[in-house]
Amino acid sequence: MNGQNPVFIPGPTNIPDRLRHAMNVQTSDHRAPDFVNLLAPLIEDLKKIFKTRTGSVITFPSSGTGGWEAAITNTLSPGDKVLVARYGMFSHRWIDLCQRHNLDVEIIECEWGTGAPANLFGERLASDTSHNIKALLITHNETATGVRSDIAAVRQAMNKANHPALLYVDCVSSLASMDFRMDDWGVDLAVSGSQKGFMLATGMAIIGVSEKALAAGESATCPRCFFDFRDMGNANASGGFPYTPPFQLLMGLRESLDMLFEEGLENVFARHYRLAQGVRKAVEAWGMKLCARTPDLYSDTVSTIYTPDGFDSNILTNHAYDKYDVSFGIGLGEMNTKAFRIGHLGSLSDVMVLAGLSAIEMAMVDLSYPVKLGYGVAAAQEYYRNSDNLAQSKAA
Repeated sequence: MNGQNPVFIPGPTNIPDRLRHAMNVQTSDHRAPDFVNLLAPLIEDLKKIFKTRTGSVITFPSSGTGGWEAAITNTLSPGDKVLVARYGMFSHRWIDLCQRHNLDVEIIECEWGTGAPANLFGERLASDTSHNIKALLITHNETATGVRSDIAAVRQAMNKANHPALLYVDCVSSLASMDFRMDDWGVDLAVSGSQKGFMLATGMAIIGVSEKALAAGESATCPRCFFDFRDMGNANASGGFPYTPPFQLLMGLRESLDMLFEEGLENVFARHYRLAQGVRKAVEAWGMKLCARTPDLYSDTVSTIYTPDGFDSNILTNHAYDKYDVSFGIGLGEMNTKAFRIGHLGSLSDVMVLAGLSAIEMAMVDLSYPVKLGYGVAAAQEYYRNSDNLAQSKAA
């Protein structure tokens, strides 16, 4: 790769020069008394991204997977029963993580391309009159299938069942790109990372924690050390870390938050909707189908696109990489060889997305796909030319 082309994978995302420069700083003393001047405002501003007033934000040097592990180990005990629906690779990884921690995992199997089954969750929780289920785990934005689930509907189902289970949400590929409302949706643990909507390098897990989840930690007995909420929370309260922090990432995060607030969160969400709609227009013009079954499930950060019968999606993404120096997401799990993914989140504009659509369109024509050169790009162009008011209306 020549390093000049943007990536169109759903994370890690493109790092703006402004953020690369912000992270290009010399080592500083994290034990110095003024470190709190960096850390404390970061924690408070992250609450605005999660949209929580009552919750806490805890970060760890890690990827989002470490955030998942922290959420589980700080609030549950071995043998606790948890309820999870499997509708994609990342909901499957929730399951795998819980099983490895010796939790009792009850799985609701769903077709890939569908979202979190609020009705089935509600029925199961209503039948759990002894309240044996301690937690419900959901992937907000299933990165493998390009599906966004309705977290508010899940919370409504939980409330209707009058069930006290904790609600865990993986929002790694949605936070800071699509609207997320931790308090309004009654989310107890929201797990994200630095490398997607925050447009930074991988290396920081960012977790929103409700008061109820913090209280659950008092009796949880899963072992934890590096990922201990208490250690991190106590150290943060006094202006520090319990161990060496990722200082350069923290500097980048400060700049990232400034960029998001300067654009305005509602404008960020509207931009991602507009970019996604352009991609969807291109997919329609190609005569292809999205994995997401219905428009209400469409993700605004990643589109998973089925290739026509007889065409291997891995050959397509490899060809785009080898010939045009552009990366697209491969199909994961059940989507392997059947679909490719276009990530359209983070530091992207409509012009950049058009470049990606042009590259994948050329790759498809090279491989004799039933696609006319320029059709998808033209459909996206036409949408972008006239989409400002539509995007603003959708965001409102």
